[in-house]
Amino acid sequence: MVYHVIIVGGGASGLSCALTLASSRGRGWQWAEDKRYLVFDLEGSDLRKAFLKNVPGIESIAGKELLEKIRKQIESWGGVDILQEGVVRIEKKGNLFEVEGSSGKVFNAEYVVLASGFHGFDIKGLKVEVVENPKSPKPGRVMIKHENYQVDENLFVIGTLAGLSSHFTSCAGSGVEVAIEILSRYAGKRIVIHDVP
Repeated sequence: MVYHVIIVGGGASGLSCALTLASSRGRGWQWAEDKRYLVFDLEGSDLRKAFLKNVPGIESIAGKELLEKIRKQIESWGGVDILQEGVVRIEKKGNLFEVEGSSGKVFNAEYVVLASGFHGFDIKGLKVEVVENPKSPKPGRVMIKHENYQVDENLFVIGTLAGLSSHFTSCAGSGVEVAIEILSRYAGKRIVIHDVP
């Protein structure tokens, strides 16, 4: 199956990216209505072990609970499939990326967003430069080199894998930024998605 965007990782950045992409539907933008998105999520995000007390506008909440709330928001918009498996290979084939899940199933997409965290990166097939994450307080954490979140043509990286701080708002914001960039390319002009009455 061909998706418009495949997101590898279902933590703060990956789900925020998916939510922003999905929320372009139902706004009267014809270019957005047919878009399909896929998230690979092993449910291994560090956020699942966190208890958040300093996220603006949110009362204290367990990270696992917050991730579930975001998933429900995504489901309410539609257009997003979430698979509970990892990714073993990503290769560019013509204008599409071929993404192989750990089950052996292969999916294709116009865009790929890497959001698999900073503990390591072992997906085969991509020519990316993996270096130490300079913003991690713990040694051995990695990031993928990029320019404004873009690693290569139609290939993006977000969250801690982009070298950001592991704070929820930093990671979520990067997911939103990349989603807006992708949606702007589909629209053929700069857009911003606001929730308005």
